[in-house]
Amino acid sequence: MSNILCTICARGGSKGVKNKNIKELNGKPLITYTIEQAKTSGLFEHIVISTDSDEIANVAKQYGAEVFFKRSPEMASDTAGKLDVIKDAFKRSEEYYNKTFDYLIDLDATAPLRSIEDIINSFNQFKENENDNLITAMPSRRSPYFNLVEQDKDGKVYLSKKFDSAIVRRQDAPKSYDMNASIYIWKRDVILNKNSLFLEKTGLYVMPEERSIDIDNELDFKFVEFLMRNKNA
Repeated sequence: MSNILCTICARGGSKGVKNKNIKELNGKPLITYTIEQAKTSGLFEHIVISTDSDEIANVAKQYGAEVFFKRSPEMASDTAGKLDVIKDAFKRSEEYYNKTFDYLIDLDATAPLRSIEDIINSFNQFKENENDNLITAMPSRRSPYFNLVEQDKDGKVYLSKKFDSAIVRRQDAPKSYDMNASIYIWKRDVILNKNSLFLEKTGLYVMPEERSIDIDNELDFKFVEFLMRNKNA
């Protein structure tokens, strides 16, 4: 087993879907899918939950995750950045286990459609390419060079990104990706000392759209539920 810490960050407050992280999805609380994927991957000795919710903590413990601290109100607010929350969990874990972890993999509880192979393969790619950190994404539906537009305060509409020459076909535009908030990987010194997600040696692991849905609202939840039922039928 590699010396990798797994964190799953799940706060109690959710505006898009009430009690989202423990809402029942096809018979199980949402967060349990990610816990089970982490366990089955075989990569982790410790799967740590960062939460401010006793209810989420109790569910997570029942499914084999570890909850040894309660997230502070500052780290559980709407204004708290995810990178700070993950860094907080990493530092607490090293102190609690009296152990230095070489790597950190954070799995988002709201992305239950990822596969176990996605976790393993993204980490293998991360190591093979000697990345400092890695993010996951899917090919974007909209291109910022072709059909993704912005509107300024004066009402002027323009393409999000300009290119040297006009692009008449989407296929001719540079490849672009939508981050899917599924898997994040860091080297220890990077998570502790950097405050940006995008670095010189940031890796990209591309996943298909059907495994990339991040549940942010009720429609997302229903769509994921439909896909799971369809897969299991």
